[in-house]
Amino acid sequence: MTPIPMKTLMYLLSFLLLTGPLALAQSGTAPSGGAPSSAAPSGEEGVVTYERSQNWAKMYASMPFLSQEEKDREINISKNWEGYKQKMRLYFSPAASLYTYENKDEANDYGYAWRQDEYIINRNFEKERMTDIVETLGKTYVIEDSLNAPKWKVLNQIKEVAGYVCMKATMQDPVKGYKVTAWYAQDLPVPAGPERYFGLPGVILELDLNDGVVLIEAKKVELKSVTKELALPAKIKGRRISDQAFDDMLKKHIAEQIKAQRNPFWSIRY
Repeated sequence: MTPIPMKTLMYLLSFLLLTGPLALAQSGTAPSGGAPSSAAPSGEEGVVTYERSQNWAKMYASMPFLSQEEKDREINISKNWEGYKQKMRLYFSPAASLYTYENKDEANDYGYAWRQDEYIINRNFEKERMTDIVETLGKTYVIEDSLNAPKWKVLNQIKEVAGYVCMKATMQDPVKGYKVTAWYAQDLPVPAGPERYFGLPGVILELDLNDGVVLIEAKKVELKSVTKELALPAKIKGRRISDQAFDDMLKKHIAEQIKAQRNPFWSIRY
């Protein structure tokens, strides 16, 4: 068999990327098992269910300011949490997105339940506004500001996530300093994503923070109307703050904890 020239192969991959999954999405069938929906036949409205996992050993290994003794101690404390996967959901439409817990009250293997910190991430693409409700450092903050999309670098790598062909993009988190890798689906043409990341020409279906310290993977995509789910709580309680002021607060906390040779992510979300 005659080898296919690399240039020809790239053209074929580009064609499949643009036409293959799109035809499937337009048929009203969600590739990952979601039910067909006449309300969102083109993949512009729906819900993504993610699994969020955190690797504590990798986290501590990435912190040169901690002594080996401290790393070993912290890893020993946190090893019972390894393998724990948290379910998150992203509701999206061309107008807006909302990301939060699948179930706010989690139960562990022993039957004990605990209340999760407030965490609702809202993006209004029509008005170019954000309203995030984040509980951190002992307080609940309502972050209201204009949208300011991260500066992504799009790469020509593709892979399948939850039944969708996704393209790769990377950036450096301006607050926490680590590398962020995203895989986004152009066949879900909404600039939404998990956590506080967004701004790519398709929904982010996989997010890798700092080479696997945190991995957020889409497990199911359902195309359906999500108008009700996109609504923010009627009463929003918390200290109002701008996006920049919130970032500055986190930067200050991280710097103080590093100086004290402590893990800053015991108190804030990684």
